[in-house]
Amino acid sequence: MDRAQKEKVVEELGQIFESSGVVVVSRYEGLTVAEMQDLRGRARAAETSIRVAKNRLAKIALEGKECASITEYLEGMTVLAYSEDPVAAAKVVEDFAKDNAKLQILGGAMGGTALDRAGVEAVSKMPSREELIASIVGCIGAPASNIAGAIGAPASNIASILSTIEEKAA
Repeated sequence: MDRAQKEKVVEELGQIFESSGVVVVSRYEGLTVAEMQDLRGRARAAETSIRVAKNRLAKIALEGKECASITEYLEGMTVLAYSEDPVAAAKVVEDFAKDNAKLQILGGAMGGTALDRAGVEAVSKMPSREELIASIVGCIGAPASNIAGAIGAPASNIASILSTIEEKAA
């Protein structure tokens, strides 16, 4: 890899570190190509990206970034999982690590907040952005449906009373 290519990789990694909601660093030593493809497939389905980069270039890209604390994890065969959604990458990596013990989660960063192994696990258990939006919409819609039910209840009660009276009269 020549100098221009290295500079391009450093620039790409810098963009990743700046724009991602979460970055998870894992050691992938011992994973087969098929297992790595499985990880990439799971990541793609969850709108998460997986990137293997030279540690030295990643450390250069981290200089001056909020998430520079993950530099300590960049040793050995490391893979970066990142996503805009602050939870998606952590969920994908945690789920894959449960199925495959060869992937060792080292830590990560959520914005400027450093995450150790337990922190990544805690983030993976949080609801995703879509789940939060759905629950908020449900909370907003619930009072309206309750009001509609309360307003419609007297009318249905009157209708059932009238039908009962009609049945008794017949």
